[in-house]
Amino acid sequence: MPIIVNLDVMLAKRKMSVSELSEQIGITIANVSILKTGKAKAIRFSTLEAICNVLECQPGDILEFVPNESN
Repeated sequence: MPIIVNLDVMLAKRKMSVSELSEQIGITIANVSILKTGKAKAIRFSTLEAICNVLECQPGDILEFVPNESN
């Protein structure tokens, strides 16, 4: 998949656990884990905004586009 989720990197930089983030943004630990592992098919802008607010980062710090060689 050409979209890479770097949520784990940002969590490590902020020294924050998945459970801390989930509590602060108001979604379940399971859903944060799905996002973190890149298994999510979509993310709501409100969730992305909440993550960026808590982690004090930009959406581009969390999401990265890596084109396939066939593109």
